[in-house]
Amino acid sequence: MKSVSTVIIGAGQAGLAMSRQLMQRGVDHILLDRGAIADTWRTRRWDSLRLLTPNWANCLLGDDYQGDDPDGYMDVAELVTRLEAYAHRTSALIYSATQVHRVHRSDDAYHIETSQGPLQCRTLVAATGAFTQPVVPALSRAVPDSVYQTTPNDYKRPDDLPDGGVLIVGAGATGVQLARELQASGRPVTVSTGGHIRLPRTYRGHDIEWWLHTLGLADERFDAVDDLDRARRLPSPQLIGGPEPVDLNALQARGVEIVGRIADIRNGEALFSGGLRHLCASADLKMNRLLDLVDHWITEWDLDSQLPPEPRPTRTRLPATPPLRRSLVDGGIRSILWATGYRPDFSWLDAPVFDRRGRLRHHGGVVDAPGLYVLGLPILRRRQSHQISGVGHDAAELSSHLRAYLDGQAYRAA
Repeated sequence: MKSVSTVIIGAGQAGLAMSRQLMQRGVDHILLDRGAIADTWRTRRWDSLRLLTPNWANCLLGDDYQGDDPDGYMDVAELVTRLEAYAHRTSALIYSATQVHRVHRSDDAYHIETSQGPLQCRTLVAATGAFTQPVVPALSRAVPDSVYQTTPNDYKRPDDLPDGGVLIVGAGATGVQLARELQASGRPVTVSTGGHIRLPRTYRGHDIEWWLHTLGLADERFDAVDDLDRARRLPSPQLIGGPEPVDLNALQARGVEIVGRIADIRNGEALFSGGLRHLCASADLKMNRLLDLVDHWITEWDLDSQLPPEPRPTRTRLPATPPLRRSLVDGGIRSILWATGYRPDFSWLDAPVFDRRGRLRHHGGVVDAPGLYVLGLPILRRRQSHQISGVGHDAAELSSHLRAYLDGQAYRAA
């Protein structure tokens, strides 16, 4: 059985960031991935996807964007190429095409059963990411067989769906982006909207991501966030990797129909909540509170002449009476795309470290088991933890904790 100090499961941006930090701290380690580097990006994302964050923000710690379009938005192919180059520069030792079947702990070590044979390590880092398993509600089982169902993990392009109307459930970043793409393909599109985050792509001369960094919000620590559990479950903002708006107003202007949160499927009908207007008003209010902070910062730094005021996005406009039901048997809806979020997949981890809801127990990435860490989850140690620009900072802190553990210092929460 091969033995090493640390095994990192996952060779995406989180695993590569941790690998670099462990090298700098002299910790021998290997990375395992079920496919190649950045396998999830390669195999479980749609063809037209571009990153939501500008290119300048898509660099791991210790790396800088060297291209000629820092304010652009790279596609998946470019991201994969950059992650491969990063792995080459850091000489990361990666075992590709290695499926992890089971991990358990005994005799102060983690024993790993893989498709390439057993491994043993003293510390283990789960860096498989937050966006692994699509979350599909149980009510999907009541959808008539005549309606095709899919998730963003399996969707690649509009031609994957049958001709005819599409119901997209979920209005986070994924839902609104795919609504725009499918409507442009000529299909009638309806978006079922629950709670969502509305943001402008740019405001007062800068990308909204620039403002989140400048105001310090992207780096807000996890232990300073009110209602951390709720914050970790919030959807991604309604943005696209480009300058075009994709909020509910923009979608409606393109002909997309907006309905409320899907509440049930009964007798061949999808039933929608009547609370849509309240949810949209709440999203508008929170967006304007953020823009108030931007305006205040500009005035405080006496920059109004350089960054002049501009009109804010208008409030979300809705039909006077949004539909509360839609037939799934009359042929108007031919497919449903469940853009209802993701969850991480830790099915391989055989350890008493999960709560009653099956969620991994951890404090800022230090799991409730000696020598076990997780990386790449939303608001793990700061608000930008799941982003490429944030995961490196988390890796630096957690690798320091891991090194101390290997050196025999007492196990403690970080």
